[in-house]
Amino acid sequence: MIVYGIKNCDTVKKARAFLDAAGVAYRFHDYKKDGVDPEVLRQVTETFGWEQVLNRRGTTWRKLPEEEQAGVRDAASALALMLAQPSVIKRPIVVAARRTLLGFDPVSWETALEMGEFA
Repeated sequence: MIVYGIKNCDTVKKARAFLDAAGVAYRFHDYKKDGVDPEVLRQVTETFGWEQVLNRRGTTWRKLPEEEQAGVRDAASALALMLAQPSVIKRPIVVAARRTLLGFDPVSWETALEMGEFA
């Protein structure tokens, strides 16, 4: 299982603490250190939709010039922005054998744990 995110992100910290407390083994992939895997990002955007994967609530998005924000109109432009600015990707993304999760929600993660989806 791989957890994708940014090491210093508070949500990623909560997600990793959850997995650690549950004894779930995972590998952490830090966008800042390891870069963004374009194929994984493409698959996640196909699964959830680019609108869900692009974090428009974060500081990085809000700091982008209006022209750049307005230029994000479809999956291709969203992917290009997320590859160039990994901080606009919603975090964490968890790719497990049985399920892919986007973001951290303790209730849904507890359910996924109980269902064995982190295997």
